[in-house]
Amino acid sequence: MLERFKYPILAAVAVAILVGVIALVTYRPTPVVITINPPLPTGTPAPIKVYVTGAVVAPNMYDLALGSRVQDAVNAAGGFTANADRLSVNIARVLQDGEQVHVLEVGATDPTPLTLTSQPVNVNTASAAELQTLPNCSASLAQAIIDYRAQNGPFRSMDDLDKVSGVGPKTLESWQGRIVFG
Repeated sequence: MLERFKYPILAAVAVAILVGVIALVTYRPTPVVITINPPLPTGTPAPIKVYVTGAVVAPNMYDLALGSRVQDAVNAAGGFTANADRLSVNIARVLQDGEQVHVLEVGATDPTPLTLTSQPVNVNTASAAELQTLPNCSASLAQAIIDYRAQNGPFRSMDDLDKVSGVGPKTLESWQGRIVFG
């Protein structure tokens, strides 16, 4: 009895296979769109803070871009005053965070306590002796800074230094422009 339906069954199977092959060959699925987002920038370096004093229009602390020069600091402070000794500063020198730039007046011979030849103290690498060159920094306070640094990692700002026992607002004020963190 199956003999009689043998050819129609084979024809049906052949048609099914043919339809399947045609469907596979002609079917084009919607392509998958892959979007590659570039990584976010690792960050712009934080600005440096520079204290500009002396014969400039607006002495103050200024935020400048990393790699700024003394000329940039003087420009941020409104430029030189009429009585500024422009040769008292090296306008091409690259600045560091926490530095002070002092512009002398013409004929002045006594610079501020922090002269341009003074190097700021790096509180993250300074020895106890180097820290003691800062105003109001005793041997015990220098050791407290070193101990805090060893336990908590590098200082990043004045706020971090304020966490050291014995360092207060007046001490931080006296260190302004005399210390760097990098």
